[in-house]
Amino acid sequence: MKYDVVVKNAKIPQGDETVMTHILVKDEKIAGFVTNLDGIEYNSEIDAEGNLTLPGCFDSHTHFMDPGFTHRETFLTGSSSAAAGGLTTIMDMPCCSKPSVRGVEELESKLNAIKDQAVIDYAMWGGVTGEDIRAGKKHIIKEQADYGVCAFKVYMTPSVPTYERVNDPEMLEAFRWVAETGVPVGIHAENFAMCDYFVKKFQKEGRTDGPAWAEARLVEAEQSAIELGINFAKSSGARLHIVHMSSGIGAKLVGEAKKKGLDVTSETCPHYLMLNYQDAMTEHKQFAKIAPPLRTKKDNEELWEGLQNGSVDFMATDHAPYEIETEKDAPGMDIWTAFPGIPGVETLVPILVSEGYNKGRLTLGRLVEVLSSSPAKMYGLYPKKGALMIGSDADFTIIDLEREWTIDQKKTESMAKYNPLHGIKLKGKPVKTVVRGTVVYDDKEGVIGKPGFGQFVKRQRIQKLERTIKY
Repeated sequence: MKYDVVVKNAKIPQGDETVMTHILVKDEKIAGFVTNLDGIEYNSEIDAEGNLTLPGCFDSHTHFMDPGFTHRETFLTGSSSAAAGGLTTIMDMPCCSKPSVRGVEELESKLNAIKDQAVIDYAMWGGVTGEDIRAGKKHIIKEQADYGVCAFKVYMTPSVPTYERVNDPEMLEAFRWVAETGVPVGIHAENFAMCDYFVKKFQKEGRTDGPAWAEARLVEAEQSAIELGINFAKSSGARLHIVHMSSGIGAKLVGEAKKKGLDVTSETCPHYLMLNYQDAMTEHKQFAKIAPPLRTKKDNEELWEGLQNGSVDFMATDHAPYEIETEKDAPGMDIWTAFPGIPGVETLVPILVSEGYNKGRLTLGRLVEVLSSSPAKMYGLYPKKGALMIGSDADFTIIDLEREWTIDQKKTESMAKYNPLHGIKLKGKPVKTVVRGTVVYDDKEGVIGKPGFGQFVKRQRIQKLERTIKY
């Protein structure tokens, strides 16, 4: 057999250890592993140069804003930024596009708008809102699930006007509907009444300082929302996933739910591991405004602990860029009126490598889980994605573990040239991103993937993560 591509000199993970190998690629899939290339014919090669080669990294929570909000980000710029960050697959949210995805018709409209732009592969979330629940549109859940969405998203607090939040009984009904499909339901876990009350209270008191945002959307709002979600998951049989979890208490609640045998999982984001609200929101103000907000240094450490013990299952970014001149820093805009969201796809992998693996917070095996295999399994894409197995897509994130560099918010492929992680020094950087055997990013050449090369990936099956908690 003549192979299409060989990835030479790849140091691949085997548990917490590594082995040096050459990876054979045929028809965009992994066809084998060899230690000697003598007698093997192939058309082209990619030299990993002895660098750590992970199964392609996966961000399961992005808002690429396309179609409809392309003044913020396009699918081309968003997927290019992801490629530069070492990501080979993303999973985009249903809310931040026009029309929002709440049925197969809207989903197909979105897919048609972005299909000629993507540099990397992409999966999709499905959508359901309070309006859909009240209208009794149960059929849209099964239709989207049958089409291949990987999960459904509901908001407990307002998102965009075309994607209404759910109140408590509507959320329970959504859980019941989604439970019948077997796929997870992800919730933005903040108690709306608590957030709304304290935001209005602080506004009335005249507070406009950056930290006021985080103090108004207090940690108790996330805690109570997660507790309610767990109760609803228990009664409905739904698979509950807490998206962008910001607090240490949240990790503890998820861990306790796992111990009770409930299908509850969670993700956190790099900014919740790295930044505290007192410092970051004083320095960056609305450019560090997100929802849920940044928390404390104690929460940072407790979320790292959650990644270690399994109460936090994997990483994502909640990549949500906004236009600086009109939505983050317009004339007269303050901490309350600026839009909440930050970019993130370009820094997810580097932060977990530098601050997680290189600093000993995460083992190599755990690094692979939180960046690759666990989200792929969670959303029914494994082992097509997230695996170094024969037959898996030939997706690889090649990382120079010794590369020292500094995050620069102006040097990014995203349209959003702001980032509260700006200036942080890291050790470890993706130097090549390979999607189905094709290099889409090279550290020396930049993003070289062609628009439209990325493909829509449908959910392959129903899969669940093992409930493993380390004491």
